[in-house]
Amino acid sequence: MKGIKAGNRVINIEELPLIMGILNVTPDSFSDGGRYLKPEDAIHHAKLMLDEGADIIDVGGESTRPGSHGVPAEEELERVEPVIKGILRERPDTVISIDTRKPEVAEHALSLGALIINDVGGMRDPEMRKVARKFSSGVVIMHMKGEPATMQDAPYYDDLMREVTKFLWTQAETCVSEGIDRSSIIVDPGIGFGKRYEDNITLIRELRVIKELGYPVMVGVSRKSFLEGITGRKVEERMVASVAANIVAMVNGADILRVHDVRETRDAIRVVKTILSLPKE
Repeated sequence: MKGIKAGNRVINIEELPLIMGILNVTPDSFSDGGRYLKPEDAIHHAKLMLDEGADIIDVGGESTRPGSHGVPAEEELERVEPVIKGILRERPDTVISIDTRKPEVAEHALSLGALIINDVGGMRDPEMRKVARKFSSGVVIMHMKGEPATMQDAPYYDDLMREVTKFLWTQAETCVSEGIDRSSIIVDPGIGFGKRYEDNITLIRELRVIKELGYPVMVGVSRKSFLEGITGRKVEERMVASVAANIVAMVNGADILRVHDVRETRDAIRVVKTILSLPKE
């Protein structure tokens, strides 16, 4: 596993983990809704995250927080198009992923120069798979129980790791059978998406079970509510908890960390990797 194929690029994953910087251009995302709704603010923040060490910028124009409801594709496109264009105009080599469940949004974003589809719907829509094949894009297959509006309404699993792993494997194989390159696929257990407090902790602790599928694994824990259950901190106070959870995920095999706090996460990765790799006397 030397690289992720995405469009005409191969994203190097030899120096792991990669950092995916979150860029929500929405008014209602759970952590930073409204902060980057203006394209100029979003573009500025993307450049800041790149300067801080982000490897990928994940642009999303529709909130998928628990209880959220979707927006029309036209509105989502109005939010993300000027941002994608602006980032690539100022930083042409940027790897952009489009965080969307809509094939038409994904297709337009890829036509503008995005390279990865980050689909919280798990690539279940055959039209989304067609778009990925058309552009030879990278794809993130995420596990979600239910839909954002209802996913936290008493989710339950008979066997969490078996069910999540089976879903990810099945969707990955479906993508491959329909012409998507196996080396373009990334899997994500979907922390916080139809999961109980204990489910989120188990998924991070048992991440190597998902790693055994043979695909790069992405984890998104940043500022999520299960961290409040551990620390009692409000969303704006969860940076340290997020970094700690990300480091555990890294140690347990995560290849990509999807984060709000790029600089702090990058510093923590460097410290931990340096200490763990230092030869014993």
